[in-house]
Amino acid sequence: MNSSYTQLVKNLEYLKLKQMITHLNDVIDFINKNNLSFVEGLTKLTTHEIDFKEANMIRSMVKVGAFPHTKEIKDFDFDFQPSINKQQILDFATLRFLESKENIVFLGSSGVGKTHLATSIGIAAAKKRYSTYFIKCHDLLQQLKKAKLENRLDARLKHFAKYKLLIIDELGYLPIDKDDSKLFFQLIDMRYEKKSTILTTNINFNNWDEVFYDAIIASAILDRILHHAHIISISGKSYRLKDHFKQDAE
Repeated sequence: MNSSYTQLVKNLEYLKLKQMITHLNDVIDFINKNNLSFVEGLTKLTTHEIDFKEANMIRSMVKVGAFPHTKEIKDFDFDFQPSINKQQILDFATLRFLESKENIVFLGSSGVGKTHLATSIGIAAAKKRYSTYFIKCHDLLQQLKKAKLENRLDARLKHFAKYKLLIIDELGYLPIDKDDSKLFFQLIDMRYEKKSTILTTNINFNNWDEVFYDAIIASAILDRILHHAHIISISGKSYRLKDHFKQDAE
């Protein structure tokens, strides 16, 4: 038995299954104590390895995706925001919209959960190994503007155009001048009908010409974003102030 156990540990070391080695004794004891089958024991042991590797993969993808947090859809309080169709959000998490190259626009005032939901869908995509990137609109435009000044705009546009899913957060929170509007249009045009984009904004569509300071460019951007898009309008209270509302009610 000892020889078999030693060989098993060596095999696991060779296969670099460190979590299975770490939990081996506990699982053997658990199998013996609960009279489990070989398959049940092996399932329990391999689950430790899978859970560890998935957690590592998520951390890695979240880091690459530059998400602002690791909140997932299960962490969202849909009871607090009844204007949101939970089933629709869960459907987005299946990533069907990515395969159809559709966009999602979360529209609503500050704090209602737009970024949380957008990030949650992004994390779901990253976990399935889809190339995903999160960036605030202002930071995106600053990068494109800098690249243009350094004569490397094409390369930077291609960089942002390559992602299977690009999440652009807080569009319209800061004014966008005419030159920046053209840069934004170029990126949206490059992604149009090729990749999916999620946008969060607090600006109604009929006011986008004020954000971009150019009605023609605003119309062209809207046309490409909304052509194959799901619009999620959130009309609830500030999600961030939820706990304060609870305290007031007590």
